[in-house]
Amino acid sequence: MPYAMKPLGCDPARIKGMSERLIISHYENNYGGAVKRLNLIDEKLAELDYANAPGFLINGLKREQLIAMNSMILHEVFFDGLGEQSEPDAVLRAALARDFGSYERWRSEFLAMGKALGGGSGWVLLCWSPRDRKLVNQWASDHCHVLAGGTPILALDMYEHSYHIDFGAKAASYVDTFMAAIRWKNAEQLFEQMSKD
Repeated sequence: MPYAMKPLGCDPARIKGMSERLIISHYENNYGGAVKRLNLIDEKLAELDYANAPGFLINGLKREQLIAMNSMILHEVFFDGLGEQSEPDAVLRAALARDFGSYERWRSEFLAMGKALGGGSGWVLLCWSPRDRKLVNQWASDHCHVLAGGTPILALDMYEHSYHIDFGAKAASYVDTFMAAIRWKNAEQLFEQMSKD
């Protein structure tokens, strides 16, 4: 069954500091492009004669499938995490303090990681690590480098497409704007689901 675009989890006209044009372009072109690409790759894989296909073809298609699938998933976490300026609830705030020393230390690290990716590309992810039963910030490149077994609960897209329309080369300003537009309710729900297991 083909993948479908998830409805936009935020109101693109109400993200303070980000234009509706930026959000819609990012959603339709980049997230939508990942979903379309994933469906096309899956079609090719369904037609593939694995017994006779050369290894480079299998490897290439499976690599592209992983990139497109993770791009789709991470964009969904990104858009679901945008909304209004808010603060994490007491449970998530306490978990951040436990795992990073303080909420402020978590925030400082996450901000610094985002700004360090300015002019480059990748993701900054707040993930739940079931192995260690804690939250970790992680850097991810090429939509593929995700913590093994981890689940992202907050995603900051640092690919240029996510900010260039509004911010040009001012990636640090985009990171600050993102931090002020986090809809913590989504991260709280994901954290609650993950930390119960």
